[in-house]
Amino acid sequence: EVELVESGGGSVQPGGSLTLSCVASGFAIDDFNVDWFRQSPGKECVSVATISRDGAPWYSYSMGGRFSISRDNAKNTVYLQMNNLKNEDASVYYCAARSGMMSIKQLPGFPPCPDRYVGIRYWGKGTSVTISS
Repeated sequence: EVELVESGGGSVQPGGSLTLSCVASGFAIDDFNVDWFRQSPGKECVSVATISRDGAPWYSYSMGGRFSISRDNAKNTVYLQMNNLKNEDASVYYCAARSGMMSIKQLPGFPPCPDRYVGIRYWGKGTSVTISS
């Protein structure tokens, strides 16, 4: 079965850290660029970070340098290290794999991530991050 499975979410205090994992099965993740997205209820799905096939990272400016994305192709896994977490980081985080470019579909409201982003081959089901003091 082809799938992406995220893990590592949970509840953390403001200022804390979490590392999310995205494990691929049924395909080789090193053939793909991998993205992390997040979406909170009533809010837009946004791209958080990307790692290319050759390991080059990209980060959303709004993450403020607090996140780090990496990949271990031998484990078929991509990671998202999140530091100095803030209340606004509370969300469901999704990983996704794509072969080429992605684009944003202009839709009303706040559609789910798979509806908003075009060009993704595989989506995970998400892992929830809660920030609580």
